[in-house]
Amino acid sequence: MSSSGRRTGIANLPLHYGKVPPWLFERMCKLAREIAIVTVSEFGSKELLCRLSDPFWFQAFGCVLGYDWHSSGVTTTVCGALKEGMRGLEKELGLFIAGGKGRTSRKTPTEIENFGHLLGVNPVPLVYASRMSAKVDNSALQDGYQLYHHSFFFTPDGSWAVIQQGMNEANRYARRYHWLGEKVTDFVCEPESAICSQAKGEALNLVASESTEARQVIARIALEEKPDKIVSQLIKLKTLDLPRRAYLSLEDIHPDRLSKIFLSTYEHQPQDFESLLGLEGVGPKTLRALSLISELVYDTPVSLRDPARYSFAHGGKDGHPYPVDRKTYDSSIQFLVQALDKAKIGDREKLDAFRRLKAWKS
Repeated sequence: MSSSGRRTGIANLPLHYGKVPPWLFERMCKLAREIAIVTVSEFGSKELLCRLSDPFWFQAFGCVLGYDWHSSGVTTTVCGALKEGMRGLEKELGLFIAGGKGRTSRKTPTEIENFGHLLGVNPVPLVYASRMSAKVDNSALQDGYQLYHHSFFFTPDGSWAVIQQGMNEANRYARRYHWLGEKVTDFVCEPESAICSQAKGEALNLVASESTEARQVIARIALEEKPDKIVSQLIKLKTLDLPRRAYLSLEDIHPDRLSKIFLSTYEHQPQDFESLLGLEGVGPKTLRALSLISELVYDTPVSLRDPARYSFAHGGKDGHPYPVDRKTYDSSIQFLVQALDKAKIGDREKLDAFRRLKAWKS
């Protein structure tokens, strides 16, 4: 979080398919580049990281570039336009962008390492931050949204931010997750400074502060108990009349198939929950199984609190269904007004961008 107290978080957006027209994407890249240049020149690259981790600013940014303010495509397209627009300027501006949508997201570690010779720090912690932020939002926080987009922004001194998005085909919404590295003191305990979203549902939240004891128990189970004992406990639990609790069900968990993963965790001897989460192969089903054992065998429940709190689309200035943070909202708009005013683009393009920003504000 920056000195002005901006927040990071989550945003829910309608799930839209299709591609942005080439003529629009070309213009978005040009305008994104200009706004990035002005922001870094005036305030530094770390300030742009702070802005990107601010859901209000990111929504306004997408609107200024000409994309639908409420569409799931605003995340993938805006991040893509910024990455493309910045291409070749990374060293000059001191801002690097890796990752993207689908298969491109899996190239993030390689892209980070490819910039290594331009950094003043070892890229290994940056690769770790990228990987853990994705693991947290896809496995440790099981809210029903499968990640399909991951963009990683970083500076030569090792500062970083993440924008990633998951989809839920059942409710046809996408959920966006914002991270700001300087606010992450613990990857597995409330790592986002403020997780915000449109619709609150049910979630298995292993990174909630109230899941601290459960994380310790889960790590101890993986460290101390032999795989055959864990599997036998799961088999026994499948025969019980369990309470119907969200995300704590053995219906889609097959103990025999998890045996290989438990053998791997036992052999690696993870000393804490973060180490366990970081192991290859440890995913949602492994953590749900261990969460069940934690609650039903060791009487240590895991939080089911959905941490979502932010909505661009449904928060209203009239206070319904809940108030919009007007101070942050107006600050985001004013910041972009200043950036547009100094951007080196044509008068017509600038006028159109101001018009879109005005429409977003109203």
